[in-house]
Amino acid sequence: MPLTPEIRWIDTPDALDAACAEVAKADVIALDTEFFREKTFHPVPALIQFTAGGPAYLVDPLEVACTEAFRRLLAQGPLKLLHASSEDLEVFAHWAGVAVAPLVDTQIAQSLLGEVPAMGYQKLVEFWVGETLPKDETRSDWLKRPLSETQQRYAALDVVYLLKVWQHQREALERRGRLAWVEADCADLVAQAARSHEADGQWYRRHRQLWRLAPRQVETYRRLTRWREGEARRRDLPRGWLAKDGVLYAIAEALPENRHELARVEGVTPPMIKREGDALLQRVREVRHLDEAELPPAPLSPMEPAFKQRLKALKRVVNDEAEELGIAPEVLLRRRSLEALVSAHLLDEPLPLPDGWRGERLNAGLEAALDEVANS
Repeated sequence: MPLTPEIRWIDTPDALDAACAEVAKADVIALDTEFFREKTFHPVPALIQFTAGGPAYLVDPLEVACTEAFRRLLAQGPLKLLHASSEDLEVFAHWAGVAVAPLVDTQIAQSLLGEVPAMGYQKLVEFWVGETLPKDETRSDWLKRPLSETQQRYAALDVVYLLKVWQHQREALERRGRLAWVEADCADLVAQAARSHEADGQWYRRHRQLWRLAPRQVETYRRLTRWREGEARRRDLPRGWLAKDGVLYAIAEALPENRHELARVEGVTPPMIKREGDALLQRVREVRHLDEAELPPAPLSPMEPAFKQRLKALKRVVNDEAEELGIAPEVLLRRRSLEALVSAHLLDEPLPLPDGWRGERLNAGLEAALDEVANS
């Protein structure tokens, strides 16, 4: 039977500061958020939950702005626990203006303890604590006020059980000598979240068909996606409302010279041309005027035998090591990282080998595998 936690509703700055004072000396604080982002680029916070083992505090961000005491609590002091934290970190960055640290993400911790790479919170609680949490408020409207007692209890349980889960996880990680791995991975997660603006220029690399484009088209697609990310953030609109990836890719393929040609691109609508046509064509024109030497190299085709051979050899190294560790291969090294290694090897560039504990476990085998393929 799930716990019935004490719940304290926070809707004034003084109440929030008093709650911060009560938990400031704790060793660990569990955090969570409820938010919406269907019509915005930035998540709209609807509820902030935290506990240090006593009451579960539910902060109403519709009524109270983040205080300096809560910013200090988030950015310093006790260890903060979150589960599947990437979007929660965006909430705190936008609402509180700080990065959460030090941080442990219990989903990352679990991925280094077993073969399920992204275990959900409810299954995590069942696995470690043996309790089945209610699911009836999963798609609740968290912006309505007042919240029902059922909603408040559901939100409170999201943080109450994090502390219990982490107690078990920490013991298991220490037994296996992997606690430092989790700490390093979570520190990387926080650092990545702080570099969201820098990532705008790298969004284009996510497209799985990038290799089909010529260099001028690749550079066009890069500039189009960078523009779209910046504009979506500036206007606080979902990126798809400006232009979806597939449409920008099609524009990069076509390299239209004017609005008439732009209108013939699949997925480009008259309203899009009216709103964004000049900006889109400006990016295309910029790339049209570049010299060949200023363009990126042509992406390597993953269909080529040389690419496939190297990728297969690297996968074998990762799969063998993952099996030995008892974790999912994608937790050890993602396909995108493997493909980057293959490309660098074929282009005779420095290998982007993993660092930290992954490098210690993998790098010798990865380099040996590439050398073996190259010399076969």
